[in-house]
Amino acid sequence: MSFDIDQSHAGKRLDVVLAQLYPDYSRSRLQSWLKQGLLTLDGKPATASFKVRGGERVELSGIPETDASEVEAQNIPLDIVHQDEHLLVIDKPAGLVMHPAAGNPDNTVQNGLLHFDPELVKIPRAGIVHRLDKDTTGLFVVARTLKAHQSLVSQLQERTMGRRYLAIVHGHMVSGGSIDQPIGRHPRDRKRMAVVKGGKEAVTHYRIQQKFTAHTALQVKLESGRTHQIRVHMSHLNHPLVGDTTYGGRPRYPAGLDQESRDTIGKFARQALHAFRLDLQHPDSGERLSWQREPPEDMQQLLSVLQSTDSNRPQSS
Repeated sequence: MSFDIDQSHAGKRLDVVLAQLYPDYSRSRLQSWLKQGLLTLDGKPATASFKVRGGERVELSGIPETDASEVEAQNIPLDIVHQDEHLLVIDKPAGLVMHPAAGNPDNTVQNGLLHFDPELVKIPRAGIVHRLDKDTTGLFVVARTLKAHQSLVSQLQERTMGRRYLAIVHGHMVSGGSIDQPIGRHPRDRKRMAVVKGGKEAVTHYRIQQKFTAHTALQVKLESGRTHQIRVHMSHLNHPLVGDTTYGGRPRYPAGLDQESRDTIGKFARQALHAFRLDLQHPDSGERLSWQREPPEDMQQLLSVLQSTDSNRPQSS
């Protein structure tokens, strides 16, 4: 999130200007981010009392999360696949944001977690150790104790936690493979990510689950966990996810497709991505556990249309 300071602000304190540029956040929080170096001025650290001249560029590197103690507990339904005293495994629907941030101050997973278990206020991010995009569905894990939180974060860092996704992409892919390309902020559109030189290491493995005439269903495994990683990497390969308006471009259709099928593909309302499997070591018992969930109805319908389209297509002799 970046802004150019207008000349009309010349002579004002930086924190005063930031409060106007970032109205969703309190002035004290903005001052804290300045001290942490999360907010920069022309790419350099700055103090809250600095008097701006106008024309400087302010950049917020990521959207920091709200502290759990500041998040309101709300009765939001959560599809809990597994629960014990150490962790929760949840199947997230499309449209549900993980935690409060600019544009989504409440009605998030974090709000729901604090209602389900008020003790989660004692855990960083209310126990959320990895995230799914708003419109990505599927499984994620929540730590219920500090010991569990430390264990799960360590498993993520050491890449021993298994996360597998079903992705439906545009284009006919010939074989599986791996993508090892760094990801960072898009150089021109700061709300998007991109494969960029000097970005953070990002590795994605994929294999073909099913081929269609103009689409491919993939099983994807992450080594790293960068923002929008699967979406960015598949777009980089020129095989963007169906329904991904941020990284996908125009929908692609097989020749001769009927209108109903075109609508199912072209009007798919989100990126076709589902976290179907989660594997981890239990933070207390040490037992290796795994969970699976079938994709939601919208993705199953999309797969059904792609399958029926292929089965109805005349075969060449």
